[in-house]
Amino acid sequence: MINTDFEITKSSGEKVKFSLEKLRSSLKRIGADKETIDQILANVRDELYQGISTKEIYNRAFALLKKKKSYLASRYKLKKAIYELGPTGFPFERFVSSILKYSGYKTEVGKTLQGKCVKHEIDVIAHKKNETTIIECKFHSEQGPNCNVKIPLYINSRYNDVKTHWDANLKNGTTLTKGWLVTNTRFTEDALQYGNCCGLYLLSWDYPKDNGLKDRIDRLGLYPITVSTLLTNREKQFLLSRDTVLCRELLGDVFYLDHLGISEIRKEKILNEISQLCR
Repeated sequence: MINTDFEITKSSGEKVKFSLEKLRSSLKRIGADKETIDQILANVRDELYQGISTKEIYNRAFALLKKKKSYLASRYKLKKAIYELGPTGFPFERFVSSILKYSGYKTEVGKTLQGKCVKHEIDVIAHKKNETTIIECKFHSEQGPNCNVKIPLYINSRYNDVKTHWDANLKNGTTLTKGWLVTNTRFTEDALQYGNCCGLYLLSWDYPKDNGLKDRIDRLGLYPITVSTLLTNREKQFLLSRDTVLCRELLGDVFYLDHLGISEIRKEKILNEISQLCR
């Protein structure tokens, strides 16, 4: 088994030890078979050098995956693909709404709710049975910033204002449950401590453990259109502007590919990649 440690450079400039077993684990997580994993690790190992950055390691693995199995490369670039939903947060709100919809919720995006004191524009409102949940999304278009304690402080204040008015209005007909805060990055320790203490439901890239954004996306096959390795950036932005946020939505809106003037041969490759992703 390949298990060579190398000194690498993180984006922060910090020098750390990196084991190829970490890369093996990430490849296994996206569903790569043993033969594919062993081939990629062998190729990457031969190209490693002391001081190489983690970004360079994963870029090389991605390039090898793309040549071998493009749909696996799409899964592999999931985190980057979420950032590519920007620069505004609206596609991310639509993405969160779609995840909830496929989990059995009826959702609305960008609605205004009256609070006791003021009106609030809510990113996502989700209904299931006799319960309603309001979800606020904190999107970052680049890596680095984490969601600090100021965000759940602000969101909890808005939630309490809406809930006070909601509970006093019998016409609503449903119970307003705990508020949600969703981010595509991570929460700081203070943000987690406060959010959990005040009763917010917190969802980030890797929180809660085994049920974070990446876990839900992989489990449900709800990949954003930006993961595609075959669509150009212009084509992805066109689809996002038409509210086609999920790969599986494109399977039902194939006419958009015709509108983009994509050839039949290329269209077949794109749809094959997406079909394999959404299994």
